Amino acid sequence: MGPFAASYILLVASAVRAFQYTELAQYVDSHQEEYVEALRDWVAVESDSSNVLKRSELNRMMEMVAQKLRQMGGTVELVDVGEQELPDGSTLALPKVATAQFGSDPNKRTVCVYGHVDVQPAKLEDGWATEPYNLTDINGNLYGRGASDNKAPVLAWIHAVAAYQALSMELPVNVKFLIEGMEETGSNGLDAMILAQRDTFFSDVDYIIISDCGWLSRRPALTYGTRGNCYFYAEVEGPKQDLHSGVYGGAVIEPMIDLIGILDTLISPSGKILIPGIREAVAPLSDEEWKMYQDIQFDMDNYRNKVGVSQLMYNNKVDLLAHLWRYPTVSIHGIEGAFSDPGTKTVIPAKVTAKFSIRQVPNMDPAAVKKQVTDYLHSVFAKRKSPNKLKVTMVIGAKPWLADTQHALYEAGKAAVKRVFQMDPDLIREGGTIPVARTFQDVTGKSIIMMPIGGFDDGLHSQNEKISRYNYIEGTKLFIAYLNEVSQITIQNKDI
Repeated sequence: MGPFAASYILLVASAVRAFQYTELAQYVDSHQEEYVEALRDWVAVESDSSNVLKRSELNRMMEMVAQKLRQMGGTVELVDVGEQELPDGSTLALPKVATAQFGSDPNKRTVCVYGHVDVQPAKLEDGWATEPYNLTDINGNLYGRGASDNKAPVLAWIHAVAAYQALSMELPVNVKFLIEGMEETGSNGLDAMILAQRDTFFSDVDYIIISDCGWLSRRPALTYGTRGNCYFYAEVEGPKQDLHSGVYGGAVIEPMIDLIGILDTLISPSGKILIPGIREAVAPLSDEEWKMYQDIQFDMDNYRNKVGVSQLMYNNKVDLLAHLWRYPTVSIHGIEGAFSDPGTKTVIPAKVTAKFSIRQVPNMDPAAVKKQVTDYLHSVFAKRKSPNKLKVTMVIGAKPWLADTQHALYEAGKAAVKRVFQMDPDLIREGGTIPVARTFQDVTGKSIIMMPIGGFDDGLHSQNEKISRYNYIEGTKLFIAYLNEVSQITIQNKDI
């Protein structure tokens, strides 16, 4: 061993010894109430990005984020990302994106934490047990819209940095924040902003951390993949106006019957996608993947009961997880133009539009899927010999994201989980889509990890969304420990 290697090992060893985790964890424990009050203040803001009438609330939310980061001494900017066009043709300013920087030591790693502070709509009459915008503590669970998705995780990251500052401890890495306010409606303006700042804000970033997901069970998790999404409209148009079924039924070929007929050819009752070329494009399940799924903590009965069904599509853990995470699926979401109000109405709709989606996985390509679906539906429709017109359009084409679980970022994540929770994490994938992960990967070329702190039963997007105090507080400690673990990644293995 040469003198350089010996001194390097001593340097790393001293850095490890210097990490005062116990003091930091004690600080977090003693400031729990302050953290809960901060979450209460944030949840009280109705930052619903889907409702243009709430845009002032969303703008206020972004100002609150910026103010909190400024108070901590960060270099903070509220970045203008342009306007959105509304259905009536008017435009509305998009909420600004908050960026912040803590530390700029060129000898340290730099991480960028991504999060969002907009929320899904919520009303008490939707079936909430508590007021959705009034954080309510019941048996250690903090109920409120946006509590888990994604306000508590964003606050936990901010509190992690603030804990180092409060104890006058040097941050082990430089930390940047990128917090947006349009994630729930497609992150309008964010892709262009990331591209515009690739060589400025992102130029010195080594790693990107996303905490916009959740655990699968009571065991902590690291997430290494998400599915993408291709969303389609299939429109069938017939007569020039809606018709009375008593007067015209039997005389015309009905658009709704055509539409339901072609939708029925997309997927079999057992879940097999029938569109040629889709299944053939999917990356095969490796033995290593199968083993990883086998080791994951997952209760099938609990999952089935939580969903509220008597039977799932698959009856063993590996098959179910694989079809949730790494196989595509077809879901039919609704039919626009159909009669759906209470009561009876004997109408033949003149034009109906089905909305359906196909979740993307490696090695599927949205452009290829668009052609496969369009060609297939037109061929099926042609066999019906209908005089009606079919139009198929793809309105979303989001790619999947997949990381290498052997990367040093994930090794650091495992070490941080072990320190805080005294157990190894589950390595999981996410069935949903987090498009920003793929954007970060494609635009910046940086390595990404998803580090969730939300619980498996938090009810994201649903009634009675919550985060537990345990996950919120221990999650803050996890982020503190993770910043230290990332600082230990050596130059030699940082891109393993």
